[in-house]
Amino acid sequence: MEAVTGHPRLYCRKGTYYHRAAIPVDIKETYPKSEETFSLKTKDYREALKRVRVAAASVDRLFEEHRHKRNSPATDELTSEQLKHIQDVYYAHLLEEDEEIRLDGFLDDADDGSLQFAPTFDEYGELLEDALDYNKGQLARGRSDVFLHAEAEEVLTWDSVNLKLAPGSPSWRLVERELLKATVRAYRDNRKRNEGEVVETPLLPKVTPRSDYPLLSVALEDWITERSRSSWKEKTASEHRVWISHFLATVGDRPIDQYRKVDAKAFKTALLSLPSNWNKKNVLKGLSLANAAEVARAADMEPMSDSNLNKIIGFVAAFWNWADSNFDDVQSGLFKGLKIKRTKSVREERDPFTMEELRKVFNVPIYRGCKSLRFWKRPGKLVPRDAGIYWVPLIGLYTGARLGEIIQLYVSDIKEENGVRYFDINEDGEDKRLKNRNSVRSIPIHQDLVQMGFLDLVESRKKARQKRVFPDLKAGDDGYYSSPFTKHFRRHLESIGIKRDTLVFHSFRHTLEDACRECGVAHDVMDAIQGHGEEGMSARYGRGYTLRRLNEEMQKIKYSGLDLSHIVHSPSGT
Repeated sequence: MEAVTGHPRLYCRKGTYYHRAAIPVDIKETYPKSEETFSLKTKDYREALKRVRVAAASVDRLFEEHRHKRNSPATDELTSEQLKHIQDVYYAHLLEEDEEIRLDGFLDDADDGSLQFAPTFDEYGELLEDALDYNKGQLARGRSDVFLHAEAEEVLTWDSVNLKLAPGSPSWRLVERELLKATVRAYRDNRKRNEGEVVETPLLPKVTPRSDYPLLSVALEDWITERSRSSWKEKTASEHRVWISHFLATVGDRPIDQYRKVDAKAFKTALLSLPSNWNKKNVLKGLSLANAAEVARAADMEPMSDSNLNKIIGFVAAFWNWADSNFDDVQSGLFKGLKIKRTKSVREERDPFTMEELRKVFNVPIYRGCKSLRFWKRPGKLVPRDAGIYWVPLIGLYTGARLGEIIQLYVSDIKEENGVRYFDINEDGEDKRLKNRNSVRSIPIHQDLVQMGFLDLVESRKKARQKRVFPDLKAGDDGYYSSPFTKHFRRHLESIGIKRDTLVFHSFRHTLEDACRECGVAHDVMDAIQGHGEEGMSARYGRGYTLRRLNEEMQKIKYSGLDLSHIVHSPSGT
């Protein structure tokens, strides 16, 4: 069986992936198996990564349950290994106490009397000798006292010991004796320190405190299941799962109450060194995020953009916001303040189309005559007035709506109220999704679209009993209608020689904003049309204006210098 990168418990045997975990040392003697190994029942690496995280969380719960069963009811007798561990833990504790006293300083070393409750160095030495003699005497005679018994009760509750001993057990005397041994050892070594000799405080294995909270990997699946019941589709769930899994792999899988700000900062530090699409670069393929960050930093690769980094932090922060709302004792604001402050405004990240660029966009063969839908870039006789690739850019120009909002329109979303025809942007359908609650809105249909024949198209869809306005535009493998069209529109821009990183379909939103300003459309009305708004202000945007008022402003919008007369078809009225 061969170990596989991506998760410490992921192994592969003959093409099938397995979960494999050694039994923790503290329960190895009593656990019924020598290791927890079983098939994940998949040969797909990505699926195996998902399943191994869930399996690991489940097995960790088994381990924890076994610990609880082992410790309850109370143990009647401790093993020699447990007793020796108690001695080592207490010895380290006493040496650590001594180190703290020396770091604080002695009274005769102070100038200002601030250490007035500390002993002098000589007094500390005398106290040490007296205590050493007393404890050696107690150990020689096999004696104990009330203090020692109380100390034994305390030590057994420490996270590094965590044992429950039955009252009346003969092991109580043995525990007290181990504490005496540890005390004699520690005081002898403290005396050496007084003589200037180096005695290091031993480092015991760090023990993670027990927690009643779920592991991050388990809580993650609960969160995704909950969100997927309401608004999330597979792509959204996948994006969040991927990046939170990277966070998990970077800082470790622990109960969710045990994560701190330092974990969030460690994740951000790794992201700062990662290039965009890092897992597609040959030199970084197959590496964990943390290792990929180290390699990328050493190779001086160009890091991802600030906006991408902030998007990733947003994915992970969304989980912790949910955890903070659903569990007590989870640190709030884990990722608060960690996003990069952008040097560019959101507007600067996307350009509006210039008038010359708009002329080029709407004078291609699609609008003048193309050979066929397949060969839409070649001149011909076909003007595909019933095709999505014909209408979607025009609707984007006259609404500023997002690409997905346009393509997912139902025929029933084209409505009329008091003589105003409008787009009803909603998510009332299994295949619909919107960016946020402010995206639900009504957009009056511009008269130019009517003159171009859009309402005729809608009427033909009704007669054909079509559900969607653009049934020819299919969703991509990720479930989003926008994904395939984004690629088509990129090819569209490339074919007319105006493609650049800051010019995309979303640029129509900025183009409409410029047109609104130029034509004197009220700013609040523009925000209502585009679905802008802040948390708690949705009542203002999209609901604060009547359709009549929105329509009055919408019809003001003109694109002076843009001749689209060749697109005007057969008006069907207002």
